[in-house]
Amino acid sequence: MLDKVEALKKEIESFPVSNSDELEKFRLEFLSKNGKIQSMFKMIGQVAKEDKAAFGKSMNDLKNLAQDRFDELQSSFSFSATTERSATDDITLTAPLSPVGSLHPLTQTLEEMKSIFYRLGFTISHGPEIEDDFHNFTALNFPPNHPARDEQDTFFVRKSDDPKEDDLVLRTHTSPVQIRLMEKQKPPIRAIMPGRVYRNEAVSPKSYFLFHQVEALYVDENVSVADLKDTLITFAKLMYGNDVKYRLRPGFFPFTEPSLEMDIWWGSKEKGKWLEILGSGMVDPNVFKAAGVDPEKYTGFAWGMGVERIAILKHGIDDIRSFYENDIRFLEQFN
Repeated sequence: MLDKVEALKKEIESFPVSNSDELEKFRLEFLSKNGKIQSMFKMIGQVAKEDKAAFGKSMNDLKNLAQDRFDELQSSFSFSATTERSATDDITLTAPLSPVGSLHPLTQTLEEMKSIFYRLGFTISHGPEIEDDFHNFTALNFPPNHPARDEQDTFFVRKSDDPKEDDLVLRTHTSPVQIRLMEKQKPPIRAIMPGRVYRNEAVSPKSYFLFHQVEALYVDENVSVADLKDTLITFAKLMYGNDVKYRLRPGFFPFTEPSLEMDIWWGSKEKGKWLEILGSGMVDPNVFKAAGVDPEKYTGFAWGMGVERIAILKHGIDDIRSFYENDIRFLEQFN
């Protein structure tokens, strides 16, 4: 597979570009979502496990090479265009204002979510994106044979046969930050955990191998399901408006018991449908024990939601891939 990467590298370096039209052909050929680089990224599943790290690094270098060449050529063409002046050009005229950039829609959505949680008294906590098996699975009450531990669902950075050496994974949720927070801080705890997470999923309009989560944890004495429901309803109304139509229904998660899922009604009254926005529940006593919190003294609730899903529902976006394609026409809608 690495020989294919090298062949594509030579093709990028030798692709003829002498004007703006050929530069656009270069972009479509190599840097678009249907280009050769993205197509080769999708072949990572065919690479032997021991070669995946080298393949991934080579592909990232290749993408940077293509992007650097594109940027350099684009800059040179732009400079050439601006330096060609006619005799009637008035160089004393005020230059037109440059377009002002804006925050990415996911960043805008995340900032709005943070603002809501600040109002509800939550702080922010962060943790590593490369996690050990204990914090990502074991401490969260995942049994040894749970499907999430399989390579079909999780990206493993290191998978060891030595029982003394913990596996390392790209975290599949931000829940491990909850464990780390409880390990170092005594209750009461009221915090959210935003961040990127990774799952070995096929790319489609509704799923992506990378996405963003915001999880929350509230631990104190006498925390109840009623507190959880009141917090979830308050969040939904602050995010989507007081007239939002919502429902809470039973769910199942290894780390909470009982568990609830929350849906909101999306679309018109006649043609809309229920869409899940989060999963939640009361923290399982086994999770408290793993993190060193006394389950006889404290109770708490937790939930997790995807930033992409919240943004999709808020703005009526129908394809999650739109967030990652860097299409300026899409991004300009959020200025």
